[in-house]
Amino acid sequence: MTVHEWLRSRAPRPPEALSARLDAVLTDSLGEPADRVPDLFLTASEQLVAELLRSDCTSRDSALDLLAADALMTYAFEAAGADIATVGDRASEAMTRIAALADSALFPA
Repeated sequence: MTVHEWLRSRAPRPPEALSARLDAVLTDSLGEPADRVPDLFLTASEQLVAELLRSDCTSRDSALDLLAADALMTYAFEAAGADIATVGDRASEAMTRIAALADSALFPA
């Protein structure tokens, strides 16, 4: 199963606009094996949030990207739940990476 197939198997399906945005964000990863979903989606979510923070996007125009980042993180943990032994470590890593984004936004280099 590929990342694309895994994403299409989610129920309920996200609204079409969100689904299209997820596909656009994940373009280079859609053909990867589905077992890479947790890592790929965490990285994609992190990159999307970093981009939003860099551009200081707080308008309604950013809503779809914020929803996409949230969906990617949610799906990353949904997929990670298949290996319960690693969920705690993945959660710690995700929190560390997200916190680093906040730090870089508050205290740019």
